[in-house]
Amino acid sequence: MSASAAETVRNYIDLTKPRLLPLVLFSGLPVMGMSAEGWASGWLMMWILVGISLAAASANTLNAVLEIDKDSLMERTRSRPLPAGRIAPRNALVFGVALAVLSTAFLYGVGGNVAAALGLASILFYVFVYTVWVKPRSSWNVVVGGAAGAVSPLIADAALNGSVGPAGLSLFALVFFWQPPHVWAIALYRKRDYQAAGIPMLPNVVGDEPTRWWMLVCTLFLVPVTLIPVVYDLLGNLYLGLSLAANAWFIWHSIQVIRLKSVESARAMFRVSLGYLFALLGAMLLDLALTTV
Repeated sequence: MSASAAETVRNYIDLTKPRLLPLVLFSGLPVMGMSAEGWASGWLMMWILVGISLAAASANTLNAVLEIDKDSLMERTRSRPLPAGRIAPRNALVFGVALAVLSTAFLYGVGGNVAAALGLASILFYVFVYTVWVKPRSSWNVVVGGAAGAVSPLIADAALNGSVGPAGLSLFALVFFWQPPHVWAIALYRKRDYQAAGIPMLPNVVGDEPTRWWMLVCTLFLVPVTLIPVVYDLLGNLYLGLSLAANAWFIWHSIQVIRLKSVESARAMFRVSLGYLFALLGAMLLDLALTTV
């Protein structure tokens, strides 16, 4: 492959925002071990995750097409392929639509019509409801957008079982309620970026201090949400103990954001939020692995 061709491939990969894919994949994985029959086959799990990845890549690409102007105004996004002019918008649009068609067909083939419908619905919701309608108009855009970002467990559950049950719903709720404090932490230390792009994030609309308190409210609300799999007997005491420790860690950092009122504490909260979510998902996988030995 020539250097120019390799660069083009890298640009199209960057268009899909690949750094977000580990979260999408990792949040769908524990669902596949929560059925009464135990883990699905390795090949089936891999193909389901490929289908979910394609749907997420489509949504991210189409979002990038619609937000070229805003991305060009923000320091953290102006070097992306579209605002930097490395990919033509029309080509990106065709690529995003092709990924949507491919992901829907793929999920239908490996997981059935419910999984395919959920995958397509997540793309349409993220593009039209979140990106086009809510994000430019409401400071609560993160809450609405969280529904699209949390759909991976629903697709995985439907692909394995033909419908969505407590396993998929509990992980959907976890990711959905985790996203506001995670994104609001970014909005606190990237406030000028969002203001320049005209995106009404919560700190720009209601102020930093109310945003910090809303972050704490969400972290506190996450505690009972993280215990739903235990209530439904999907996970055991190992996960229970680890999740309570992770929740205490997350709440402490949220309190620090309120106490210190600094950019550094918001950045720390962003990093901790990622560690918190992956710690919970890792605890789920560990609990499932030990109970199926």
